[in-house]
Amino acid sequence: MIRSMFTAINGLFAQQNYMDVIADNLANVNTQGFKSSSVTFKDQFAQLVQSGAAPTTGLGGKNPIQIGLGTNIGSISQNFTQGALQSTGRDLDLAIQGDGFFVYRKETTQYYSRDGSIGIDAQGYLVNVSTGDQIMGWQADGTGAIDTGAPLEGIAIPIDATVARATTNSFMLGNLDAKTVNGGTYNVTVGAYDSLGVIRSVTLQFTKIHAAGEEILPATTPATFFPSSEWQWNATGDVDPTGTLSGVVNFNQEGQFINPNLPLNYSPTSVSVAGSPGATTSFPVGIDLSGLTMLSATNTATMGSQNGLAAGSLTGFNVSASTGEIFGVYSNGEQRALGQLAAALFVNPAGLIRQGDNRYTVGLNSGEARISAAGSGGRGTIASGYTEGSNVDMSREFANMIMAQRGFQANSRVITTSDEMLQELVNIKR
Repeated sequence: MIRSMFTAINGLFAQQNYMDVIADNLANVNTQGFKSSSVTFKDQFAQLVQSGAAPTTGLGGKNPIQIGLGTNIGSISQNFTQGALQSTGRDLDLAIQGDGFFVYRKETTQYYSRDGSIGIDAQGYLVNVSTGDQIMGWQADGTGAIDTGAPLEGIAIPIDATVARATTNSFMLGNLDAKTVNGGTYNVTVGAYDSLGVIRSVTLQFTKIHAAGEEILPATTPATFFPSSEWQWNATGDVDPTGTLSGVVNFNQEGQFINPNLPLNYSPTSVSVAGSPGATTSFPVGIDLSGLTMLSATNTATMGSQNGLAAGSLTGFNVSASTGEIFGVYSNGEQRALGQLAAALFVNPAGLIRQGDNRYTVGLNSGEARISAAGSGGRGTIASGYTEGSNVDMSREFANMIMAQRGFQANSRVITTSDEMLQELVNIKR
């Protein structure tokens, strides 16, 4: 009698633990990035009442007689399946699609989490809005280059930063009038930004020096002729007199640009531009003339585009969905990488230790964190403007709750029945 009572008591404890896990799951049904837990049971030690026997000649074998002593919790493990992504419309809300964890640091301790609700602290660092932990990754240098092989660090957003970009390439388009006589000129004034974002003015003077079909002088025997029209250009204005300041451009008899490097790829010519006081002394600017034509029409040659930018301040930033790179958007149109988020991967994420506040730390059976950029090596990609919801399945949890409740009731009934049987035994004496 006593054995059944203690077995039932042990069952009560097991079912109560089961209910505790269910309660934790349901309590976190709206917790961002929460991963539900599941319970498995194992039977307890079985008491051997009578040993078994092997069969002999003329006598069959006997099985052992054992009485189990109840159940116990076999494991409580977390389910790391993907939770539903919930749109928030807030760029700093991040979610990982696939495997992996965000990496956070609080003082000297490193944590891992699926919670990607990010904000900016007073020093400009990206932090988790609920804990204040810095999210870790790699900071870009002044040119926007990122070294993902460097040690992890907090990512700071340069709120008051101002950037400029020196012009390195420009593209010209338009027409040079084919009716222009030899020696005729046409001036085009173009702009180029130096390293401080100051616009420098350069004038390109185009001079027609030869027409297609014109005989080369002095005449030779047999006579030779220019197969194309040739214009010479000279740069004046804010230029470096020690650099390249002149060149030629050729057009065929249809007035189209001729690549002088055929069959090689065309390489734009370069002009040496002088920087403003305090900027780089001089800098080369490539001028692509392949967009020019020479037709019988008005001179319209002009600069179509150039890649320099005046000084501009940070107006916002966004996160790349595939790589976790953070790009700053500036008022001058510049987009420059500011940093990149790291993602951690574990061989056995169920072996991580829960620390509360949606944090995990490395456990004895989780394996070490393998940290790299998001979207690489099996790590998930990052979705900006979304948070990951809890993966708790309420219907399953309520079904488990019924099972736990019935298991608890059954064990309670065993205790009651065992007590009644003991009472009957006591009553025999009466």
